Amino acid sequence: MVYPDRGARLIGEELDTIEWITVGPGSTYIGSNNRAIILGSPGPRHEVSIQYPYEISKEALSLPEVLKLSDSTGLSISSESEWQLAYDRGLITEGTGIEVLQDRISSSYWGKVCDGRPFLADGPNLEICRQWVRSKATPKYLPSDAKVPKLARLVRRDIRDPNPMAPRLPKNPPRRRIIFEEVSIIILLGIIPSFVWAHFNASPGYIETGWPGLILGGVILGLLSGLFWRPKQQTWWAEGSKMFPRR
Repeated sequence: MVYPDRGARLIGEELDTIEWITVGPGSTYIGSNNRAIILGSPGPRHEVSIQYPYEISKEALSLPEVLKLSDSTGLSISSESEWQLAYDRGLITEGTGIEVLQDRISSSYWGKVCDGRPFLADGPNLEICRQWVRSKATPKYLPSDAKVPKLARLVRRDIRDPNPMAPRLPKNPPRRRIIFEEVSIIILLGIIPSFVWAHFNASPGYIETGWPGLILGGVILGLLSGLFWRPKQQTWWAEGSKMFPRR
């Protein structure tokens, strides 16, 4: 005899074993204001204003188990913003390994809607994760086919239509400001030190004949500094339906 409701009953029993944490509306911050290539992380740093209550599972489950439950129940994997708000409030206090979030990122958060929904970048992208080290969780970015054990947390919330007036980051970074910043760094940290060094150490007449090489060396030095350092970038704040940058 076949029992068509057996699978649903088993899923219901599995959901009954999950302990849920209620999270009220609030704001959290996502992303980094350090755009150095090696020491930095995807940015910009920005505020996310979550205007709805939701529940997040207290414990992370294996990713295959979470995917099975989400397909069968309509629940979803936690977005990065929902996860971070619960973590900031101390509601998520311990975990192990790597937790996968619903968001996908290419190289930055530009164009993200900042109301709690997941950010899903077009084209080739990485999974946004949190990696637990002792009692702290830090951002981590992995390809979807990474061969590592993955966990995730379920979220349940009231079904709601997306807010068309939700604040959104600009689609592109402020290129003029970044170009001005890069040119200034190259001049101050690269070109000027090259000429100062040549003035005190090179043979007479070297600057007059070797200035193209000094400029090129200064440009390279200035660009290489971007591997480890760049000035702190602005944080974007939500005000009503718009996002504004502030130091």
